[in-house]
Amino acid sequence: MYRERKAVCGGVVWTGAASVGEQRRIVPDGCMDLLWDGERVLVAGPDTTAHVAEGRTGRVFLGLRLPPGAGPAVLGVPAREVRDQRVALADVWSAAAARRLGDQAAQAGDPGVPLERVAARLLADGPGADPLMTRTAALLDTGASVARVARETGLGARRLHRRSLAAFGYGPKTLGRILRFGRALAAARAGTPFAEAAAGAGYADQAHLAREVKELAGVPLGVLTGHSSGANRSTQLPSGSSTSA
Repeated sequence: MYRERKAVCGGVVWTGAASVGEQRRIVPDGCMDLLWDGERVLVAGPDTTAHVAEGRTGRVFLGLRLPPGAGPAVLGVPAREVRDQRVALADVWSAAAARRLGDQAAQAGDPGVPLERVAARLLADGPGADPLMTRTAALLDTGASVARVARETGLGARRLHRRSLAAFGYGPKTLGRILRFGRALAAARAGTPFAEAAAGAGYADQAHLAREVKELAGVPLGVLTGHSSGANRSTQLPSGSSTSA
């Protein structure tokens, strides 16, 4: 089960669950999430490879997926500090602030509402997401080269890399790879033939896409899209959509 809706802060509120023994494979997407597991709020940092968790009976996860670059503005820490990690919000915020948000989520009919409200407030009251990093993510998502991004943002290669580590958790080249993978996966899941999905996302050929998918997701594209028998054992969800159960 997976469903999502747009959040008032510009991200996405999602709900996901899996059956006992079913693997939840969360693939990289360049985002950071605030997670509610029914007991506490956690942070899912930006992933560089797939995160896999086993399902439990009745265990439902809800979260707020923040756009690339917005996570640090909400959490107050550079993305690189939580890369490939799932940590308690209390390890990032004060214990009192984390407990307060957890209490609000527990009492809300829709636990996603307090998550998106606090994110919207922090984005509005603070400096917000770095506009040059927002522009960087948008350019990379169109397939722009790192050289073009450095030129159009006026940052130069070194400053672009340094600020990307803080905003996204990794450099622009890695973010570009992850976003390209996401475009190809979305097309394939919508029914586009794999070769056409590869070409449309900017891969040299289908074999190039296959290598990238195996490296980033750990399984073939057919498993992620449900076009192979292996999909019966693995459910693909967006990055950050679960924690180890």
